Amino acid sequence: MPIVIVEMWEGRTIEQKKQLVEGITSLFAKIGVPPEQVNIIIKDNPKHNWATGGKLASEET
Repeated sequence: MPIVIVEMWEGRTIEQKKQLVEGITSLFAKIGVPPEQVNIIIKDNPKHNWATGGKLASEET
């Protein structure tokens, strides 16, 4: 039973998230994992909670 955790910036629509989980599930199904056993957790992070190179993503232009 795979568990996939996707962390990304907030702002995706429900439709985009549906497409994402369908695609991930489809890839696992191609390697023999039953779709009902694929668990996906989406974590939406605000840009002010994400930093790269010492700068908050919310500071990037």
